[in-house]
Amino acid sequence: MSLAPHEFWQVVHPPATFAQDPAGGYRDLFPAELPDGRQIALPIRVLPGDGSRAVASLIVNQASFAVEDALADAMTQALQPLGAEMVIGVPTLGLPLANAVARRLGHSRMVALGTSRKFWYDEGLSAPMSSITSPEQVKRLYLDPRMLPLLRDRRVAVVDDVISSGASMRAVLSLLSKADIEPVALVFAMLQTQRWWASLDAIDPSLPGKVHGAMRSPLLQRREDGGWSPLC
Repeated sequence: MSLAPHEFWQVVHPPATFAQDPAGGYRDLFPAELPDGRQIALPIRVLPGDGSRAVASLIVNQASFAVEDALADAMTQALQPLGAEMVIGVPTLGLPLANAVARRLGHSRMVALGTSRKFWYDEGLSAPMSSITSPEQVKRLYLDPRMLPLLRDRRVAVVDDVISSGASMRAVLSLLSKADIEPVALVFAMLQTQRWWASLDAIDPSLPGKVHGAMRSPLLQRREDGGWSPLC
């Protein structure tokens, strides 16, 4: 089954709607699975370089509300046993998910990190941040100092849309450490490849065990027939 560009991320499909191709890989899309087996069709994006590697892409603010709700439900399910008392949202695409997860947990609010410096911010509560989708753009990530009383000595969970290389989450963790905040969980709509594991492990070997995802997608390698095979 092939989808037009605007049709990705729009439908939560029944289990086994999409299957691997006869060579054991994928051609037109990657079917990411939710915990209950339902599938979300993701486009395959070729990574910069020689064109031999690709990843499955998720852009939450282009997804349907049904897909966003399904992701938030699965993320909340992962968080419920952990007793999170406050949710921290990562800008920009993590914020709608953080809002949805916090509501589902019964919280009255969440805390949003930001990339826009307000005049009352403390530069000491900031960290540089880049991502796999915008590697040339280095922003600064800020925590509003007025939010510190909501986070200190509480069980906090960080919510974001995707973790891939781990670069963005390293920035989040660096920022939070400056405020003596250690999250009990890092929750994502999608775990994209496993490259993030070594990045977080290098900070603290306990961090990869705190990572939860509504769905997973592998690093893909191009085959001679033009299809894609999963690597990790």
